Amino acid sequence: MKIIDSCGMTCTFCHNEGTPVAADNSRSSGRFVPQGASGRVSIYVATNGARFVPAAVVPDLEFVTALASLCHALELEEVHLTGGEPTLHPHLADIVRVAASAGLRVGITSNGERGAAVLEDCARAGLDRVNFSVFGTTPQELAQVQNSRFSNVRRAERKIAALKESIAAAERTGLRASANIVVPDAGHAPRVRRLLEGYSPWLTVRLLNSLDDGPESVDAILQVLDDLGAVATAHHVTAGVSGSRTAYKLPGGRTVWFKQIRSVRLPETCAGCRFNNGTDCQEGFYGVRLYRDAAGGYQVGVCIQRMDLCMPVEEFVRHDLCREVLALRDAEYRQLTEGRSL
Repeated sequence: MKIIDSCGMTCTFCHNEGTPVAADNSRSSGRFVPQGASGRVSIYVATNGARFVPAAVVPDLEFVTALASLCHALELEEVHLTGGEPTLHPHLADIVRVAASAGLRVGITSNGERGAAVLEDCARAGLDRVNFSVFGTTPQELAQVQNSRFSNVRRAERKIAALKESIAAAERTGLRASANIVVPDAGHAPRVRRLLEGYSPWLTVRLLNSLDDGPESVDAILQVLDDLGAVATAHHVTAGVSGSRTAYKLPGGRTVWFKQIRSVRLPETCAGCRFNNGTDCQEGFYGVRLYRDAAGGYQVGVCIQRMDLCMPVEEFVRHDLCREVLALRDAEYRQLTEGRSL
């Protein structure tokens, strides 16, 4: 669930959950710019058919109703909060409380901008875990992946300091936490080592392959793991979505995860899609996303490269697309429990 569009970073690879950057498109008539004066980017928005500007979620009755309707239709057990940057939302703890009260496990993905200030309240409200996005372990690294107008090393130093304070806050409050680090090529191996050396084994480390870099990225991660003496111990697949992950044990006992995208398609919806090939479909079917649009309604999406497929929650729960999502999940779950490969 995208709860806010605001973000204090300008990462050059950001997909912004498929939506336009609100600050640069708030007065748009439907022709959205992928990058504007804010310096932020939404890499798919020029071609994905987005039809709305995102707005911040408000923890009111409308939100409760939309969330309950979607959870009932898809038999959900978990919700993951994204942005933008969720810790910038002034009512993050209230959103967590609403979701937890609905019986859902609640997680967030964060770059750590305000985690030190809000994570304690979120933990009390029922937050289960935090996935910290680590775009650089040094100010120089972080500056390299920011818009050129915002690639100041001192600014990057402040962002990294905030991330470290947020990670410390998560540990202090007993939250489960992981560090997600994208490894585009072998040149990023030192960054992985610094991350492992700089943080306690309490923090789970997850290595993610870069979709844009294809096999080179996968090979780089496998080489990093081999150089570390890591041994694969388990492979996890979630039925009906494209995410999968493999656990590797390091010689010292620490576990590192390799998270990959597997090829998953909605059998009917994806069949005739122009992106449905081995190179253009970046994410496959990753699961459903919930958005609040600037008009105040809640929208459900199934693909950040095909935002034209988004529809209001009340329409989605009655639509064939909802049934297709459930059917895919059930079919894959049967395969997994019967011991057959996907």
